[in-house]
Amino acid sequence: MQIQINTDNKTKGSTGLSQHVESVIKDALDRFANRITRIEVHLSDESSDSKSGSDNKRCAMEARLAGLQPITVTHQGASLEQAVSGATDKLEKTLESTLGRLDDQRIDTPNVSDMPV
Repeated sequence: MQIQINTDNKTKGSTGLSQHVESVIKDALDRFANRITRIEVHLSDESSDSKSGSDNKRCAMEARLAGLQPITVTHQGASLEQAVSGATDKLEKTLESTLGRLDDQRIDTPNVSDMPV
């Protein structure tokens, strides 16, 4: 599972931030690693002169799975760590649901070679 981290021009990327993001993602999604080819993480600061508020850090994640459309989630928080954690939780739940349904369909669908002739 490859993890690619991108930041906007208002968000300072660092080795420590990258390591933190990778650690959070791997801890939560390691059980799906054989089905995920890549995860793209986009970190941004949504604050501007005209916009104020506490949830101005944004994390968007896109998981690319073999043979499926990408799955995208976003989360905003007061810090990048909160945004990453929230997006990771959402992605984990979405992957559980999506891959669980696919696995259930495979179990319910008989294999043609197993059918009597």
